[in-house]
Amino acid sequence: MREVADRERIGAFMTALARHATADVDVFLVGGTSAVLVGWRATTIDVDLVFRPESDAMLRAIPMLKERLQLNVELASPDLFIPVPPGWEQRSPVIIRIGRATFRHFDFVAQALAKIERGHARDLADVHAMLSHGLINAASVHEQFALMEPELFRFPAIDPPSFRRAVDAVFSPIRP
Repeated sequence: MREVADRERIGAFMTALARHATADVDVFLVGGTSAVLVGWRATTIDVDLVFRPESDAMLRAIPMLKERLQLNVELASPDLFIPVPPGWEQRSPVIIRIGRATFRHFDFVAQALAKIERGHARDLADVHAMLSHGLINAASVHEQFALMEPELFRFPAIDPPSFRRAVDAVFSPIRP
């Protein structure tokens, strides 16, 4: 059984993973990993991430690092679950650069929209935490949702009207 990841363990993972970067790469951290690094949660179960461009060397290192650091690591990002509008890479804030690896939070608006779509209580609490930390605002979430809405057909598990209602419900007391 692997242990939960706190800020220190995530930092150790980032440092160890960066050693395997053979070219410049952006590593986008997602979900609970962002929550821990920003500070609204103390721990997370998984370190969720995605690379751009993909790095075979870093992907090959993950199983060894998972075992050595006793962490759960998943390749997961909002673009696997919702149609993230173009430009998300530029909207993804830099955390730190270590060697050739630049670690970033995956675009917080995209993370919020993916969490709203999933709709679990913890996900919605994360959206409210992003809002209270000033990482997102109602206007940007509504703007990005409007950009992605025409592409929702690409994700047949999503019911567009229900998703829109969920976005509106989260931000109903907050008008853009």
